[in-house]
Amino acid sequence: MQHANEDTISVIVPCFNEEESIKPFCDEVGRVFQSGVLKFVNLEILFVDDGSSDNTLNVIKEIAFTNDSVSYLSFSRNFGKEAAIYAGLENATGDYCALLDADLQDPPHLLEQMYLAIKNEGYDCVATKRVSRKGEPVIRSYFAKQFYRLINSISKTKIVDGARDFRLMTRVMADSIVSMREYNRFSKGLFSWVGFNVKWLSYENVPRVAGKSKWSFWSLLLYSIDGILAFSVVPLAFVSFAGVLIFILSILGVIAITVRTLIYGDPVPGWPSLATIVSFLGGLQLVSLGIIGQYLSKTYLEAKNRPVYLIKEYYKRKEDVNGPDRKNREPLSPSLGTVTRI
Repeated sequence: MQHANEDTISVIVPCFNEEESIKPFCDEVGRVFQSGVLKFVNLEILFVDDGSSDNTLNVIKEIAFTNDSVSYLSFSRNFGKEAAIYAGLENATGDYCALLDADLQDPPHLLEQMYLAIKNEGYDCVATKRVSRKGEPVIRSYFAKQFYRLINSISKTKIVDGARDFRLMTRVMADSIVSMREYNRFSKGLFSWVGFNVKWLSYENVPRVAGKSKWSFWSLLLYSIDGILAFSVVPLAFVSFAGVLIFILSILGVIAITVRTLIYGDPVPGWPSLATIVSFLGGLQLVSLGIIGQYLSKTYLEAKNRPVYLIKEYYKRKEDVNGPDRKNREPLSPSLGTVTRI
């Protein structure tokens, strides 16, 4: 979908086993860009196939061959949504970059309101948050709220409760995020850390158009731990504080035992109290080592300097001087780096 001398919006769509959602997503996005202000805006849909094991890539290929707006990247394996977001932002060519999930839980019709806010109100980014978690499991919703409460209390980088990855941003902001090539990525924190002028839109939770969520409770828990480690050193401060506190308590204990011995004589030692103290100190040491180990492991992975993702194949429309021509569309060479945009 091309319009001369107008802005281009790159819609970046991370995909992992979303074969049932791809076509409805393209239909809905196409409908949104055929009306209102967006009908005068160029559209690029960039699918990032995150090593899907179903028919997702084949469905994307079929659409890419018939739809001039569609391009895709396909990873060599599953690298995770964070890598897919990074790859999409790095390889998108639009003046503005939008992040949407393929399951249509991110309503594409909000893109027009986002675009107008950036163009007319001077914002660098328009982000979204859910006003409720209706439809989600109660336990997951509870722990999600506690996570936002915890990370905002221990980190200088504030993350809005209910924030989604769904947002539209300027090329400048997208390039700022891409410039941070860290291996352990937590995009919600990175979006906040880079700053810029952000407007928030709220909307009700929308059910998936097809398929099931790929995020289990365990994977969300690990993801939340990554977020805490990426944007706070308070856990390390806790280890230091606990060590100092136990040292002070031990000194007080020695003084108390000495005074009691001088006054009442040597008391009969009790093994339950001794076992309790030893167990407490042993457990605290293991927890402390675990916290330090988590930070050390993240540092170790960063020091390896491995690429955030590897591309097995990608597909980009080729254009001649006369404009788009499907006859010239052909797969490009595989890429093994993350430096050059396609």
